[in-house]
Amino acid sequence: MTQTLAISKTILTMAALQQRFGVVASQEQQFFAEWAENLPELLSAEIATLDQIKARFERHRNRDTLAEGTINQLLISPLFTLAGLYDEPFFISTEPSLEIELKDQDEVLRGRIDTLIIQQQFWVLVVESKSTIAFSTALQQAMAYMMANPNPVCPVYGLITNGDEFMFIKMLTQGVPQYDLSNVFSLLIPRRNQLYDIFQILKQIRQIMLKPQCDRSLSS
Repeated sequence: MTQTLAISKTILTMAALQQRFGVVASQEQQFFAEWAENLPELLSAEIATLDQIKARFERHRNRDTLAEGTINQLLISPLFTLAGLYDEPFFISTEPSLEIELKDQDEVLRGRIDTLIIQQQFWVLVVESKSTIAFSTALQQAMAYMMANPNPVCPVYGLITNGDEFMFIKMLTQGVPQYDLSNVFSLLIPRRNQLYDIFQILKQIRQIMLKPQCDRSLSS
């Protein structure tokens, strides 16, 4: 008999993710080189806007813990607007509920974590700063969602954030699923705005998604 299980209660560790999906960390040095190499330059107007976004976020965060919706309004929406990820040719959708069927294990994994999806190729998971879900646990849950990528030939990207910390993910779900991670970027670091780095990666991912078909050099 098939069991229906909640992703938030089932995928709590990397071992649980690997057991159900066979996901492995890529051993290739260049598997996810695009988060660190040949990043687009920042324009002076972009730098000024990123400084403003960070200052606005800090003013609110220093007053109280922030819910997911507030983080979206203060950080995600302004960043994605600046990066052009809300504009043509991109389309945004959300998946308030999602089911992944694991036939060989007689399980259906169901999730309701709010996820922002761009072109089915970039999945964004925002974790409330006051949530009991640890940042590291959210990583596994984000990758479980990304396994629902409808086009496994193409790489799929992810971003998890609790407002203070950001991490990018790249997965290839065809065959044996592989993944790699970026560094963790933190807005808590004084005297340096790591939104610069985050925004450069967003611009890089945007450029990749604008290509008409998968660039195999970035997914091999």
